[in-house]
Amino acid sequence: MAVTQSSGRARTRVLETVTLGRGGPPARPAPDGAIGAGPYQGYVYAYPHKTAYRPLEPRPSLREVWSGEPLGSLFLYLHIPFCEMRCGFCNLFTRTGAPEELVAAYLDALERQAEAVRDALEEPRFVTAAIGGGTPTYLSAAELTRMFDLTERIMGADLRAVPLSVETSPATATADRLAVLAERGTTRISIGVQSFVDAEARAAIRPQRRQEVETALGHIREAGFEALNIDLIYGIDGQTERSWRLSLDAALAWKPEEVYLYPLYVRPLTGLGRRARDWDDHRLGLYRQGRDHLLAAGYEQVSMRMFRLPGASGTTGYDCQSDGMVGLGCGARSYTSDLHYSYEYAVGAGQVRAIIDDYVRLAPGEFALANVGFRLDEDERRRRHLIQSLLQAEGLDPAAYRERFGTEVTADFGEDLERLAGRGWLEAAGSEAGTRPGGRLRLGAEGLAHSDAVGPALFSGRVRELMAGYENS
Repeated sequence: MAVTQSSGRARTRVLETVTLGRGGPPARPAPDGAIGAGPYQGYVYAYPHKTAYRPLEPRPSLREVWSGEPLGSLFLYLHIPFCEMRCGFCNLFTRTGAPEELVAAYLDALERQAEAVRDALEEPRFVTAAIGGGTPTYLSAAELTRMFDLTERIMGADLRAVPLSVETSPATATADRLAVLAERGTTRISIGVQSFVDAEARAAIRPQRRQEVETALGHIREAGFEALNIDLIYGIDGQTERSWRLSLDAALAWKPEEVYLYPLYVRPLTGLGRRARDWDDHRLGLYRQGRDHLLAAGYEQVSMRMFRLPGASGTTGYDCQSDGMVGLGCGARSYTSDLHYSYEYAVGAGQVRAIIDDYVRLAPGEFALANVGFRLDEDERRRRHLIQSLLQAEGLDPAAYRERFGTEVTADFGEDLERLAGRGWLEAAGSEAGTRPGGRLRLGAEGLAHSDAVGPALFSGRVRELMAGYENS
Protein backbone atom coordinates (compact mmCIF):
# COMPACT_ATOMS: atom_id res chain seq x y z
CA MET A 1 0.00 0.00 0.00
CA ALA A 2 1.36 3.38 -0.90
CA VAL A 3 0.77 5.86 1.89
CA THR A 4 1.61 9.44 2.61
CA GLN A 5 0.89 11.01 5.95
CA SER A 6 -0.66 14.38 6.62
CA SER A 7 -1.38 15.80 10.06
CA GLY A 8 -1.15 12.37 11.63
CA ARG A 9 -3.65 10.80 9.24
CA ALA A 10 -3.03 9.04 5.97
CA ARG A 11 -3.98 9.59 2.38
CA THR A 12 -4.08 6.11 0.91
CA ARG A 13 -3.92 4.61 -2.51
CA VAL A 14 -4.07 0.87 -2.69
CA LEU A 15 -1.93 -1.06 -5.13
CA GLU A 16 -0.16 -4.24 -5.62
CA THR A 17 1.27 -3.96 -2.21
CA VAL A 18 -2.03 -4.80 -0.73
CA THR A 19 -2.45 -7.21 -3.61
CA LEU A 20 0.71 -8.95 -2.55
CA GLY A 21 3.66 -8.74 -4.73
CA ARG A 22 3.73 -7.24 -8.20
CA GLY A 23 7.18 -5.82 -8.80
CA GLY A 24 9.20 -8.09 -6.59
CA PRO A 25 9.52 -11.14 -4.41
CA PRO A 26 9.30 -11.07 -0.64
CA ALA A 27 12.30 -9.19 0.65
CA ARG A 28 15.21 -11.39 1.66
CA PRO A 29 16.67 -9.67 4.69
CA ALA A 30 20.45 -9.55 4.96
CA PRO A 31 22.01 -11.41 7.92
CA ASP A 32 22.04 -9.41 11.16
CA GLY A 33 20.31 -6.48 9.46
CA ALA A 34 23.30 -5.59 7.29
CA ILE A 35 22.52 -3.53 4.20
CA GLY A 36 22.67 -5.97 1.31
CA ALA A 37 25.31 -5.77 -1.38
CA GLY A 38 22.80 -4.87 -4.08
CA PRO A 39 19.97 -2.35 -4.30
CA TYR A 40 17.30 -4.95 -5.10
CA GLN A 41 16.95 -7.21 -2.08
CA GLY A 42 13.16 -7.32 -2.19
CA TYR A 43 9.99 -5.25 -2.25
CA VAL A 44 8.80 -4.42 1.28
CA TYR A 45 5.10 -3.82 0.70
CA ALA A 46 4.14 -4.98 4.20
CA TYR A 47 5.93 -5.85 7.41
CA PRO A 48 6.24 -8.61 8.27
CA HIS A 49 5.87 -10.53 5.01
CA LYS A 50 3.60 -13.57 4.87
CA THR A 51 6.64 -15.87 4.80
CA ALA A 52 7.05 -14.94 8.48
CA TYR A 53 3.52 -16.12 9.28
CA ARG A 54 3.06 -19.45 11.00
CA PRO A 55 0.02 -21.59 11.98
CA LEU A 56 -1.72 -20.16 15.03
CA GLU A 57 -2.08 -22.73 17.77
CA PRO A 58 -4.65 -22.73 19.11
CA ARG A 59 -6.51 -20.91 16.36
CA PRO A 60 -8.20 -17.89 17.94
CA SER A 61 -11.74 -16.93 17.07
CA LEU A 62 -12.18 -13.74 15.10
CA ARG A 63 -14.37 -12.44 17.92
CA GLU A 64 -11.38 -12.82 20.23
CA VAL A 65 -8.97 -11.31 17.70
CA TRP A 66 -11.07 -8.18 17.16
CA SER A 67 -12.32 -7.77 20.73
CA GLY A 68 -11.36 -4.34 22.02
CA GLU A 69 -9.94 -3.21 18.67
CA PRO A 70 -10.95 0.23 17.34
CA LEU A 71 -13.39 -0.30 14.47
CA GLY A 72 -14.14 3.26 13.45
CA SER A 73 -11.60 3.58 10.61
CA LEU A 74 -11.14 0.24 8.88
CA PHE A 75 -9.69 -0.76 5.53
CA LEU A 76 -11.68 -3.40 3.61
CA TYR A 77 -9.72 -5.53 1.16
CA LEU A 78 -11.05 -8.23 -1.17
CA HIS A 79 -8.73 -10.67 -2.91
CA ILE A 80 -9.65 -12.30 -6.22
CA PRO A 81 -6.90 -14.86 -6.97
CA PHE A 82 -7.53 -15.36 -10.69
CA CYS A 83 -5.77 -14.18 -13.86
CA GLU A 84 -6.17 -14.92 -17.55
CA MET A 85 -2.45 -15.79 -17.69
CA ARG A 86 0.62 -15.78 -15.48
CA CYS A 87 3.21 -13.23 -16.55
CA GLY A 88 6.89 -14.16 -16.43
CA PHE A 89 7.64 -11.66 -13.66
CA CYS A 90 4.63 -12.56 -11.52
CA ASN A 91 5.03 -13.49 -7.87
CA LEU A 92 1.41 -12.99 -6.89
CA PHE A 93 -0.89 -15.44 -5.15
CA THR A 94 -2.98 -16.27 -8.22
CA ARG A 95 -4.01 -19.07 -10.55
CA THR A 96 -4.73 -18.92 -14.26
CA GLY A 97 -7.58 -20.18 -16.35
CA ALA A 98 -10.02 -20.75 -13.50
CA PRO A 99 -13.23 -22.27 -14.90
CA GLU A 100 -16.59 -20.61 -14.36
CA GLU A 101 -17.64 -23.16 -11.76
CA LEU A 102 -14.53 -22.49 -9.64
CA VAL A 103 -15.17 -18.73 -9.76
CA ALA A 104 -18.76 -19.36 -8.62
CA ALA A 105 -17.52 -21.60 -5.79
CA TYR A 106 -15.01 -18.93 -4.78
CA LEU A 107 -17.74 -16.29 -4.56
CA ASP A 108 -19.83 -18.72 -2.49
CA ALA A 109 -16.89 -19.11 -0.10
CA LEU A 110 -16.31 -15.36 -0.05
CA GLU A 111 -19.93 -14.94 1.03
CA ARG A 112 -19.53 -17.48 3.84
CA GLN A 113 -16.35 -15.79 4.97
CA ALA A 114 -17.94 -12.33 4.90
CA GLU A 115 -20.77 -13.55 7.12
CA ALA A 116 -18.33 -15.01 9.66
CA VAL A 117 -16.12 -11.91 9.67
CA ARG A 118 -19.03 -9.50 9.97
CA ASP A 119 -20.39 -11.52 12.88
CA ALA A 120 -17.07 -10.97 14.70
CA LEU A 121 -17.11 -7.17 14.26
CA GLU A 122 -19.30 -4.87 16.30
CA GLU A 123 -20.42 -1.90 14.22
CA PRO A 124 -17.41 -1.65 11.89
CA ARG A 125 -16.92 1.49 9.84
CA PHE A 126 -15.00 1.09 6.59
CA VAL A 127 -13.37 4.29 5.35
CA THR A 128 -11.45 2.93 2.35
CA ALA A 129 -11.50 -0.23 0.28
CA ALA A 130 -9.62 -2.09 -2.43
CA ILE A 131 -10.09 -5.12 -4.63
CA GLY A 132 -6.92 -6.81 -5.83
CA GLY A 133 -5.56 -10.14 -6.85
CA GLY A 134 -4.74 -11.64 -9.23
CA THR A 135 -6.92 -9.65 -11.55
CA PRO A 136 -10.36 -8.82 -10.14
CA THR A 137 -11.66 -8.08 -13.63
CA TYR A 138 -11.03 -11.70 -14.55
CA LEU A 139 -14.57 -11.91 -13.18
CA SER A 140 -17.34 -11.24 -15.67
CA ALA A 141 -19.59 -8.22 -15.30
CA ALA A 142 -22.25 -10.41 -13.67
CA GLU A 143 -19.72 -11.98 -11.29
CA LEU A 144 -18.39 -8.54 -10.34
CA THR A 145 -21.95 -7.45 -9.59
CA ARG A 146 -22.43 -10.45 -7.32
CA MET A 147 -19.13 -9.69 -5.54
CA PHE A 148 -20.20 -6.11 -4.87
CA ASP A 149 -23.68 -7.18 -3.77
CA LEU A 150 -22.49 -9.68 -1.19
CA THR A 151 -19.82 -7.33 0.12
CA GLU A 152 -22.15 -4.40 0.64
CA ARG A 153 -25.05 -6.51 1.93
CA ILE A 154 -23.07 -8.55 4.43
CA MET A 155 -20.23 -6.25 5.47
CA GLY A 156 -22.40 -3.13 5.52
CA ALA A 157 -19.80 -1.21 3.53
CA ASP A 158 -21.02 1.70 1.44
CA LEU A 159 -18.45 1.39 -1.32
CA ARG A 160 -19.86 4.38 -3.20
CA ALA A 161 -19.07 6.62 -0.23
CA VAL A 162 -15.40 5.71 0.28
CA PRO A 163 -12.26 5.64 -1.89
CA LEU A 164 -12.27 2.31 -3.75
CA SER A 165 -9.35 1.00 -5.80
CA VAL A 166 -9.57 -1.92 -8.24
CA GLU A 167 -6.86 -3.70 -10.24
CA THR A 168 -7.32 -4.58 -13.91
CA SER A 169 -5.36 -5.73 -16.94
CA PRO A 170 -5.35 -4.79 -20.63
CA ALA A 171 -7.15 -8.01 -21.61
CA THR A 172 -9.93 -7.68 -19.01
CA ALA A 173 -10.56 -3.92 -18.93
CA THR A 174 -13.66 -4.31 -21.07
CA ALA A 175 -16.41 -1.74 -21.28
CA ASP A 176 -19.03 -3.93 -19.57
CA ARG A 177 -16.77 -4.75 -16.60
CA LEU A 178 -15.65 -1.16 -16.20
CA ALA A 179 -19.27 0.00 -16.29
CA VAL A 180 -19.97 -2.20 -13.25
CA LEU A 181 -16.92 -0.82 -11.43
CA ALA A 182 -17.91 2.77 -12.16
CA GLU A 183 -21.53 2.25 -11.13
CA ARG A 184 -20.47 0.63 -7.84
CA GLY A 185 -18.30 3.56 -6.80
CA THR A 186 -14.77 2.71 -7.92
CA THR A 187 -12.62 5.83 -7.69
CA ARG A 188 -9.26 4.44 -8.77
CA ILE A 189 -8.29 1.95 -11.46
CA SER A 190 -4.80 0.48 -11.58
CA ILE A 191 -3.75 -1.25 -14.78
CA GLY A 192 -0.61 -3.33 -15.19
CA VAL A 193 0.73 -2.24 -18.56
CA GLN A 194 4.42 -2.93 -17.75
CA SER A 195 5.61 -1.93 -21.25
CA PHE A 196 4.15 -0.26 -24.33
CA VAL A 197 6.77 -2.03 -26.48
CA ASP A 198 5.43 -5.31 -27.86
CA ALA A 199 8.85 -7.00 -27.94
CA GLU A 200 9.42 -6.15 -24.27
CA ALA A 201 6.00 -7.48 -23.32
CA ARG A 202 6.86 -10.76 -25.03
CA ALA A 203 10.25 -10.84 -23.26
CA ALA A 204 8.40 -10.54 -19.94
CA ILE A 205 6.15 -13.43 -20.99
CA ARG A 206 3.20 -11.08 -21.24
CA PRO A 207 1.88 -11.53 -24.77
CA GLN A 208 -0.05 -8.31 -25.25
CA ARG A 209 0.02 -5.78 -28.06
CA ARG A 210 0.18 -2.05 -27.63
CA GLN A 211 -3.11 -1.63 -29.45
CA GLU A 212 -4.81 -3.80 -26.83
CA VAL A 213 -3.28 -1.63 -24.09
CA GLU A 214 -4.37 1.61 -25.75
CA THR A 215 -7.90 0.26 -26.24
CA ALA A 216 -8.13 -0.68 -22.57
CA LEU A 217 -6.88 2.74 -21.47
CA GLY A 218 -9.46 4.34 -23.72
CA HIS A 219 -12.22 2.29 -22.07
CA ILE A 220 -10.95 3.33 -18.62
CA ARG A 221 -10.91 7.02 -19.45
CA GLU A 222 -14.36 6.81 -21.05
CA ALA A 223 -15.73 5.25 -17.86
CA GLY A 224 -14.73 8.43 -16.00
CA PHE A 225 -12.87 7.12 -12.95
CA GLU A 226 -11.40 9.74 -10.64
CA ALA A 227 -7.89 8.32 -10.80
CA LEU A 228 -5.96 6.15 -13.24
CA ASN A 229 -2.74 4.43 -12.26
CA ILE A 230 -0.42 2.85 -14.83
CA ASP A 231 2.19 0.29 -13.75
CA LEU A 232 5.45 0.12 -15.71
CA ILE A 233 8.40 -2.25 -15.26
CA TYR A 234 12.06 -1.49 -15.92
CA GLY A 235 14.85 -4.02 -16.36
CA ILE A 236 13.13 -6.23 -18.96
CA ASP A 237 15.46 -8.13 -21.30
CA GLY A 238 16.28 -5.95 -24.29
CA GLN A 239 14.95 -2.75 -22.70
CA THR A 240 17.07 0.33 -23.41
CA GLU A 241 16.96 3.93 -22.26
CA ARG A 242 15.25 4.79 -25.54
CA SER A 243 12.56 2.11 -25.29
CA TRP A 244 12.02 2.93 -21.60
CA ARG A 245 11.47 6.57 -22.55
CA LEU A 246 8.97 5.42 -25.17
CA SER A 247 6.91 3.58 -22.55
CA LEU A 248 7.11 6.51 -20.14
CA ASP A 249 5.88 8.94 -22.81
CA ALA A 250 3.16 6.56 -23.97
CA ALA A 251 1.89 6.35 -20.39
CA LEU A 252 2.06 10.11 -19.88
CA ALA A 253 -0.01 10.65 -23.03
CA TRP A 254 -2.99 9.35 -21.02
CA LYS A 255 -2.32 11.86 -18.24
CA PRO A 256 -2.58 9.25 -15.46
CA GLU A 257 -3.06 10.60 -11.97
CA GLU A 258 -0.53 8.03 -10.75
CA VAL A 259 2.36 6.08 -12.23
CA TYR A 260 4.18 3.21 -10.55
CA LEU A 261 7.67 2.24 -11.66
CA TYR A 262 8.61 -1.32 -10.67
CA PRO A 263 12.02 -2.95 -11.03
CA LEU A 264 11.89 -6.36 -12.64
CA TYR A 265 12.64 -9.06 -10.12
CA VAL A 266 13.47 -12.63 -11.00
CA ARG A 267 13.13 -15.51 -8.60
CA PRO A 268 13.14 -19.30 -9.15
CA LEU A 269 9.38 -19.55 -8.60
CA THR A 270 8.62 -17.15 -11.45
CA GLY A 271 8.62 -17.91 -15.15
CA LEU A 272 11.75 -15.85 -15.73
CA GLY A 273 13.71 -17.47 -12.91
CA ARG A 274 15.99 -19.43 -15.20
CA ARG A 275 17.21 -16.23 -16.87
CA ALA A 276 18.24 -14.26 -13.77
CA ARG A 277 21.50 -12.32 -13.94
CA ASP A 278 23.08 -9.35 -12.28
CA TRP A 279 21.71 -6.24 -13.90
CA ASP A 280 21.53 -3.92 -10.91
CA ASP A 281 23.38 -1.03 -12.55
CA HIS A 282 21.10 -1.19 -15.57
CA ARG A 283 17.96 -1.16 -13.44
CA LEU A 284 19.24 1.71 -11.29
CA GLY A 285 19.99 3.73 -14.40
CA LEU A 286 16.52 3.15 -15.80
CA TYR A 287 14.95 3.96 -12.43
CA ARG A 288 16.75 7.30 -12.24
CA GLN A 289 15.78 8.08 -15.81
CA GLY A 290 12.13 7.29 -15.10
CA ARG A 291 12.12 9.20 -11.81
CA ASP A 292 13.64 12.31 -13.36
CA HIS A 293 11.31 12.15 -16.35
CA LEU A 294 8.20 11.98 -14.17
CA LEU A 295 9.41 14.75 -11.87
CA ALA A 296 10.05 16.94 -14.91
CA ALA A 297 6.51 16.17 -16.09
CA GLY A 298 5.11 17.61 -12.84
CA TYR A 299 4.63 14.46 -10.80
CA GLU A 300 5.63 14.26 -7.16
CA GLN A 301 7.46 11.26 -5.74
CA VAL A 302 5.63 9.47 -2.93
CA SER A 303 7.91 6.44 -2.62
CA MET A 304 10.51 4.62 -4.65
CA ARG A 305 7.74 3.25 -6.89
CA MET A 306 4.88 5.72 -6.64
CA PHE A 307 4.55 9.02 -8.48
CA ARG A 308 1.39 11.11 -8.61
CA LEU A 309 0.11 14.40 -9.88
CA PRO A 310 -0.21 17.02 -7.12
CA GLY A 311 -3.76 17.23 -5.85
CA ALA A 312 -4.73 13.86 -7.35
CA SER A 313 -5.06 12.07 -4.02
CA GLY A 314 -8.08 12.48 -1.78
CA THR A 315 -8.01 12.18 1.99
CA THR A 316 -9.48 9.35 4.00
CA GLY A 317 -9.87 8.66 7.68
CA TYR A 318 -7.51 5.68 7.46
CA ASP A 319 -4.08 5.58 9.11
CA CYS A 320 -2.11 2.48 8.15
CA GLN A 321 0.08 2.84 11.23
CA SER A 322 -2.74 2.47 13.73
CA ASP A 323 -6.00 1.42 12.04
CA GLY A 324 -7.06 -2.12 11.23
CA MET A 325 -7.56 -3.90 7.92
CA VAL A 326 -10.18 -6.55 7.23
CA GLY A 327 -9.31 -8.95 4.42
CA LEU A 328 -11.72 -11.22 2.56
CA GLY A 329 -10.52 -13.95 0.20
CA CYS A 330 -7.96 -16.70 0.55
CA GLY A 331 -5.01 -14.44 -0.35
CA ALA A 332 -6.07 -11.49 1.81
CA ARG A 333 -4.44 -10.58 5.07
CA SER A 334 -6.03 -8.79 8.02
CA TYR A 335 -4.39 -6.49 10.56
CA THR A 336 -5.21 -5.78 14.16
CA SER A 337 -2.98 -3.87 16.56
CA ASP A 338 -1.02 -6.98 17.55
CA LEU A 339 -1.94 -9.75 15.10
CA HIS A 340 -1.56 -10.01 11.35
CA TYR A 341 -3.32 -13.07 9.96
CA SER A 342 -4.32 -14.73 6.71
CA TYR A 343 -4.58 -18.13 5.06
CA GLU A 344 -1.66 -20.18 3.84
CA TYR A 345 0.77 -18.47 1.46
CA ALA A 346 2.33 -19.84 -1.70
CA VAL A 347 3.56 -18.78 -5.14
CA GLY A 348 4.03 -22.08 -6.96
CA ALA A 349 1.07 -22.85 -9.23
CA GLY A 350 0.32 -26.25 -7.71
CA GLN A 351 0.38 -24.97 -4.15
CA VAL A 352 -1.80 -21.98 -5.00
CA ARG A 353 -4.38 -24.20 -6.67
CA ALA A 354 -4.47 -26.48 -3.63
CA ILE A 355 -4.98 -23.55 -1.25
CA ILE A 356 -7.81 -22.14 -3.37
CA ASP A 357 -9.42 -25.60 -3.62
CA ASP A 358 -9.28 -25.91 0.19
CA TYR A 359 -10.69 -22.40 0.63
CA VAL A 360 -13.78 -22.98 -1.48
CA ARG A 361 -14.61 -26.11 0.54
CA LEU A 362 -14.37 -24.50 3.98
CA ALA A 363 -17.43 -24.77 6.19
CA PRO A 364 -18.87 -21.56 7.69
CA GLY A 365 -17.41 -22.27 11.12
CA GLU A 366 -13.88 -22.46 9.72
CA PHE A 367 -14.12 -18.84 8.57
CA ALA A 368 -14.71 -17.75 12.17
CA LEU A 369 -11.10 -18.62 13.10
CA ALA A 370 -7.72 -17.05 12.32
CA ASN A 371 -5.44 -19.63 10.70
CA VAL A 372 -1.87 -18.44 10.15
CA GLY A 373 -0.34 -15.20 11.30
CA PHE A 374 2.26 -13.21 13.17
CA ARG A 375 1.88 -11.61 16.59
CA LEU A 376 3.53 -8.21 16.90
CA ASP A 377 5.10 -7.36 20.24
CA GLU A 378 6.01 -3.78 21.12
CA ASP A 379 9.37 -3.97 19.34
CA GLU A 380 7.78 -5.25 16.14
CA ARG A 381 5.12 -2.54 16.23
CA ARG A 382 7.83 0.11 16.51
CA ARG A 383 9.83 -1.51 13.75
CA ARG A 384 6.80 -1.65 11.46
CA HIS A 385 6.19 2.04 12.09
CA LEU A 386 9.83 2.81 11.25
CA ILE A 387 9.86 0.79 8.03
CA GLN A 388 6.50 2.00 6.74
CA SER A 389 7.45 5.61 7.42
CA LEU A 390 10.99 5.62 6.05
CA LEU A 391 10.01 3.97 2.78
CA GLN A 392 7.71 6.89 2.01
CA ALA A 393 9.16 10.12 0.68
CA GLU A 394 7.71 12.14 3.56
CA GLY A 395 9.63 10.02 6.02
CA LEU A 396 9.18 9.59 9.74
CA ASP A 397 7.94 12.24 12.16
CA PRO A 398 9.90 11.77 15.43
CA ALA A 399 7.24 13.67 17.38
CA ALA A 400 4.47 11.36 16.15
CA TYR A 401 6.66 8.36 16.97
CA ARG A 402 7.29 9.72 20.49
CA GLU A 403 3.57 10.35 21.02
CA ARG A 404 2.64 6.84 19.96
CA PHE A 405 5.36 4.83 21.69
CA GLY A 406 6.62 7.09 24.48
CA THR A 407 10.24 6.77 23.34
CA GLU A 408 12.60 8.41 20.87
CA VAL A 409 13.11 6.71 17.52
CA THR A 410 16.80 7.55 17.73
CA ALA A 411 17.01 5.65 21.01
CA ASP A 412 15.12 2.63 19.70
CA PHE A 413 16.83 2.39 16.31
CA GLY A 414 19.95 4.50 16.63
CA GLU A 415 22.32 1.96 15.08
CA ASP A 416 20.02 1.35 12.12
CA LEU A 417 19.66 5.07 11.47
CA GLU A 418 23.39 5.62 11.79
CA ARG A 419 24.07 2.94 9.18
CA LEU A 420 21.70 4.62 6.76
CA ALA A 421 23.15 8.05 7.46
CA GLY A 422 26.64 6.64 6.96
CA ARG A 423 25.64 5.58 3.45
CA GLY A 424 24.40 9.10 2.78
CA TRP A 425 20.87 7.79 2.38
CA LEU A 426 19.19 9.40 5.41
CA GLU A 427 18.60 13.06 6.04
CA ALA A 428 16.86 15.08 8.74
CA ALA A 429 14.49 17.63 7.27
CA GLY A 430 12.66 20.33 9.21
CA SER A 431 9.67 22.22 7.93
CA GLU A 432 11.82 25.20 6.97
CA ALA A 433 15.46 24.16 7.23
CA GLY A 434 17.06 21.06 5.77
CA THR A 435 18.67 19.96 9.01
CA ARG A 436 16.53 21.64 11.65
CA PRO A 437 16.62 19.61 14.90
CA GLY A 438 13.47 17.65 15.51
CA GLY A 439 12.51 17.56 11.82
CA ARG A 440 11.36 14.52 9.89
CA LEU A 441 13.78 11.69 9.20
CA ARG A 442 13.58 10.74 5.58
CA LEU A 443 15.48 9.01 2.83
CA GLY A 444 17.16 11.29 0.32
CA ALA A 445 17.03 10.66 -3.42
CA GLU A 446 19.59 7.85 -3.30
CA GLY A 447 18.06 6.42 -0.15
CA LEU A 448 14.70 6.12 -1.92
CA ALA A 449 16.47 4.59 -4.92
CA HIS A 450 17.79 1.91 -2.56
CA SER A 451 14.49 1.33 -0.74
CA ASP A 452 14.58 -2.35 -1.63
CA ALA A 453 17.83 -2.67 0.33
CA VAL A 454 16.86 -0.31 3.16
CA GLY A 455 13.62 -2.08 4.05
CA PRO A 456 15.05 -5.62 4.40
CA ALA A 457 17.98 -4.27 6.43
CA LEU A 458 15.52 -3.05 9.07
CA PHE A 459 13.82 -6.41 9.62
CA SER A 460 14.07 -7.87 13.10
CA GLY A 461 16.10 -10.98 13.82
CA ARG A 462 12.90 -12.85 14.59
CA VAL A 463 11.37 -12.02 11.21
CA ARG A 464 14.60 -12.84 9.38
CA GLU A 465 14.71 -16.25 11.04
CA LEU A 466 11.08 -17.03 10.23
CA MET A 467 11.44 -15.97 6.61
CA ALA A 468 14.59 -18.04 6.22
CA GLY A 469 12.77 -21.01 7.71
CA TYR A 470 9.94 -20.64 5.21
CA GLU A 471 12.31 -20.38 2.24
CA ASN A 472 14.25 -23.47 3.34
CA SER A 473 11.19 -25.61 4.08
